[in-house]
Amino acid sequence: MNFQQEMKARKEMVESALNRLLPGSETEPVSIHQAMRYAVLNGGKRLRPILVMEGARLAGNDMIRVLPLACAVELIHCFSLVHDDLPAMDDDDLRRGKPTCHKVFGEAMAILAGDALLTRAFELSTYMLQDSSATAENVLRAWNELAVATGSQGMIAGQVIDLESENKIVDGDTLRVMHQKKTGALIKAALKSGAIVSGAREEKLQALEEFAGHLGLAFQITDDILDVEGDEKITGKKAGSDAAGNKATYVSIFGLSKAKEMAEECIEQAIKSLDVFGEEGWFLKEMARSVLGRQS
Repeated sequence: MNFQQEMKARKEMVESALNRLLPGSETEPVSIHQAMRYAVLNGGKRLRPILVMEGARLAGNDMIRVLPLACAVELIHCFSLVHDDLPAMDDDDLRRGKPTCHKVFGEAMAILAGDALLTRAFELSTYMLQDSSATAENVLRAWNELAVATGSQGMIAGQVIDLESENKIVDGDTLRVMHQKKTGALIKAALKSGAIVSGAREEKLQALEEFAGHLGLAFQITDDILDVEGDEKITGKKAGSDAAGNKATYVSIFGLSKAKEMAEECIEQAIKSLDVFGEEGWFLKEMARSVLGRQS
């Protein structure tokens, strides 16, 4: 199996589904739907929906069956990016190499676009109830997984800690908790939700949760490294924005060399957690390895 080819094929499946499942740009009110589509269909790795699909595959399901859920997770992710970029939050001008949503459509419309993406996400997730392979109990369990990961004890909690930590001295434990919630929670929920709706056993769900925890942390550490070393033309974000905003990062607290070591350790632990899947875990193992070499 070629990992890059498989990633490309899955990404294309997600892109096609997102384009189909979002309201058209001419749907009234035109302004909000254009802002929603701009925020979503502007590139991106599509890591989280691909994780939903992989969770389903490892549970013995057809990946195509969970595309509505996969797209729902991506809309949640995009909603968080639109709101994170706002002047009251991270105040970013670029996202995926393009002007951020509020720079194009204004702050008010960007806020509404983020709200609309989140509500559309949970609308899409109800489509799983129409799939005969998914029980209502498992669909509800997956919804709960995503809601907790998104809410005030998950992703939003991470953003709150981030905001409250600006211009303060933050220790490593606080930084870890912040990113476990801000970045890791949705990554974990993405992988688990695809497996849950597909009827995965608890042993496998536990392994996926452990893997996703390590992957999410490694992803955030490498994100911090890219803020220092990354090429703005490739990352699509302004370099050095964390330092300019006096934000605590793994690089600022531990130094560049130690941060790289920590990322490598996370990936080693992530790969080890997949032993229960045997050779079937190849895709997630390659995904984990690819995090260390990512440039965006």
